[in-house]
Amino acid sequence: MQKSSLFGLNNSNRDFTQKDSWGKNQFNSSFPAALACYMHSQNIKPVYLQLDKHLKVSHSTTSTAQLFGIEPNHKDLFFAFESDYVPYQQLVVGNIPRIDLVTQSNGNCLRGLEIKLTALPDNSTCDLTDDKFGSEIVIRPDSIVYLALSIATNYKQDITKLNSLIGNHFDAITDWTEGTAVMPFIPKMVEILNTILLQSLDKQEPLIVQPIWKTIGKSSQLADNCLDIFVWSNYAFTRLFLNVATDELTTENKITRQLRSVVWLLKMLLDFCKNGKINHTKIIDELSFNTKNDKAFAVSGKVSQPFMACAALTKPRITKDEIKNIILGGGHLLLSPERRFDAIIYNSPDLFN
Repeated sequence: MQKSSLFGLNNSNRDFTQKDSWGKNQFNSSFPAALACYMHSQNIKPVYLQLDKHLKVSHSTTSTAQLFGIEPNHKDLFFAFESDYVPYQQLVVGNIPRIDLVTQSNGNCLRGLEIKLTALPDNSTCDLTDDKFGSEIVIRPDSIVYLALSIATNYKQDITKLNSLIGNHFDAITDWTEGTAVMPFIPKMVEILNTILLQSLDKQEPLIVQPIWKTIGKSSQLADNCLDIFVWSNYAFTRLFLNVATDELTTENKITRQLRSVVWLLKMLLDFCKNGKINHTKIIDELSFNTKNDKAFAVSGKVSQPFMACAALTKPRITKDEIKNIILGGGHLLLSPERRFDAIIYNSPDLFN
């Protein structure tokens, strides 16, 4: 009898024969990795979102091998979930935050990837037509840290260039923890961050893996074509807060979460220029601007949809009949879904007959 397992995840730090490897937090990162392996077996490439020279998000595809940094069926591929991406350790003060998935080969880190398993449509788009469906994306502060470290790495051999791009524009900020002192400088931060990205476009790389699972409207019934994967490069990912921040600068008089993410990123790169290291914990703790740090920011499906719009978003390429090829050996019986009262009521219309 086949043991419970996930397609392609033969070597990992999770034991899929054990129920505790199938909890919500584990499943949300391990299933997407298995989905990527399965898509590779079907010669289906994830949609790759990259930043172009016009600061727009362009679409191409990327192979699962490029995503993982190694062929997904290579015998030496190891999936280290919730692990440190060790190459970045030398760039931080203290410990580096863990990331959802680190692919490894012979103990060497290949990729550090954040995974966002998202529902399609979300509340903001569920009443629209299929081609306008979008997914909410919630971003953790750690994603901003990894973004900063990936950019810093691109300039590690030439810190003077990064320093010259940032210049001395922010020397006049006497207290970075005070919102009123920082707010006037945010437009300049956005401008400089965009310049930094444009100067190193050829070095962008995958950072956020966003699988989508599509339902029929707002119901909890899966659509026939229900699964696909979008991959955001580290640079494309910046559009989710730099673009929104640009809009908010004209309408808000306080530092919103997206504006705060701009400040965090710029300050981390500034610290890297000055000290060769990023004190990410101090920056996130001290530059909170009276908003909780539980998440960096969130964007609704109405915001994410224009960046992601394509045939694979309207009609995902993996069908619900294929899920049994990804979750193997009765693994679905080990799942422990959240029992949400509103979901139960919504799916029990007979209660109101």
